[in-house]
Amino acid sequence: MTSRLLLALRELPVLLVGALSARDAQSPRRVDGDRPKPALVVLVTIDQLRPEYLERWHSQLTGGLRRLVDEGAFFRNGFQDHANTETAPGHASTLSGRFPYSTGIATNSAGVNTSAAPLVGSDGIGASPFRFRGTTLVDWLTTEDARTQVLSVSRKDRGAILPVGRGKHPVYWYAPASGRFVTSTYYADTLPRWVSAFNAEERVAGRYAGKSWSLLLPEYEYPEPDSTPGEMRSQEVFFPHVLPQDAMRANNLIMSFPYMDELTLDFAWRGVRALGLGAGPQTDVLAVSLSTMDGVGHRWGPDSREVHDHVLRLDRFLGSFLDSLVALRGADRIVLALTSDHGVAPIPETRSTFDDNRKAMRVMMDDFDPAMGVLEKRVAQAKLPAEAFSFDGDVLSVDRSTLPPHGARALPGIAEAFAKAARRVKGVMRADVIDRLATTDTVKDNIGRRWLHNYRPGGEVLVTVTLTPTSYRGNAGAATHGTPHDYDARVPIIFWGSPFVSGRRMENIRVVDIGPTLAEVAGVRPLEKLDGVSLKTIIKPAARSNLPVPR
Repeated sequence: MTSRLLLALRELPVLLVGALSARDAQSPRRVDGDRPKPALVVLVTIDQLRPEYLERWHSQLTGGLRRLVDEGAFFRNGFQDHANTETAPGHASTLSGRFPYSTGIATNSAGVNTSAAPLVGSDGIGASPFRFRGTTLVDWLTTEDARTQVLSVSRKDRGAILPVGRGKHPVYWYAPASGRFVTSTYYADTLPRWVSAFNAEERVAGRYAGKSWSLLLPEYEYPEPDSTPGEMRSQEVFFPHVLPQDAMRANNLIMSFPYMDELTLDFAWRGVRALGLGAGPQTDVLAVSLSTMDGVGHRWGPDSREVHDHVLRLDRFLGSFLDSLVALRGADRIVLALTSDHGVAPIPETRSTFDDNRKAMRVMMDDFDPAMGVLEKRVAQAKLPAEAFSFDGDVLSVDRSTLPPHGARALPGIAEAFAKAARRVKGVMRADVIDRLATTDTVKDNIGRRWLHNYRPGGEVLVTVTLTPTSYRGNAGAATHGTPHDYDARVPIIFWGSPFVSGRRMENIRVVDIGPTLAEVAGVRPLEKLDGVSLKTIIKPAARSNLPVPR
């Protein structure tokens, strides 16, 4: 248990008196007349968490991950069922119940960053949900009850912003330039007192600079080698790993040390108490996105000892956090969903124990030069501006606003010619013209379906390119993700709380099913048509609201 959580638990007798008094003063509204609605809905998103981690190291888990797996409804075959399996699209789908084509968040590069919403409390690039479209569970709850309170926190700006949509709620993320938790002017002009106090007390440079990350368990408990081929060589590859004493370097490097998740959970716990989340008659929302797994996974890869040890440490951190929430609000008043924004592919140079990557290769952008030559020729023949077209290795796009009136007629032929040439590139599994994907069998064709969940025919994306399984684009010395293959799309999904039937489940479900499922147990109705559905088979009959869903 972290020192700050231990300190907070000493305050619980006083806090609980206040909470119980408030609860006695205002009886909670009931769903369907007989079941109290949840006091607090919690979403935990663990960036780059593969479900295999929870199974392979289950016997070594003793904290929050172990509790959620053992006591919750654990789906080992959850999927972020879209093609660009990146952080921003994944987080935008968690509570919206919709795929990227609907949320408007299709890639990280077109995510939340904007100079129109500067940071409050630090230097750094600003951020807001200006690209996000539609609503989320937060909107459905606040429409039902304006007293609903919301808190969303993360190390990443997109991890904090996108789960809760466009609402101007308390949303905070970590700014490495200052080592503080901040927000942007989209949400507020100043930081509240509790955030400023936390930043003053919990300075990264003061609390963590110079701290060593050593193995949690004896070395023989880790079958992974301490160094694997393909790990980034611009870093320490062997344990222990030590944060530098220099404040600025510590502020940045902590993002791939376990202590970042500890700090994020401590901040969330402070916010729960400061805002009184879960203390009133309404249902409040807490969204916590833990990003260290992504930092560790990118630097050392999924087959590393570092990933193994971080899962164990995260399990302990999350256990302390969950114990504190339960002690404060009661297990019967909390419902929790846990998932991830994406998985990860093994490093091509490392023979993986998770995936068969013996045929993995690295595909360079230069390999597409012949296809780019075909594109240039066809564009010139059609008398279209060359600058209207762009290819990033994944998609061929066109800026339709720059085309002359006759330009749209030439696009199908250009797309077909480019796709045909791209298929000849070694390491390319398929190149699809997006307009033709509309006729694919979306039940059997997982990859085609996931591209359609990202982009719609008639838009800016003309062609999508999918590499062969476990192959990488480029030669960067780091693990990565972002493809429509199962190893990148597959994530754990866990529902925990009294409304849910516990047990391990093998069927396939989607992250877009989380929002409507939580809405049902909270007794609220989505405000728009969703891609996801409520998972009624894991909701106890007494907990089902049976509210109509927009069609």
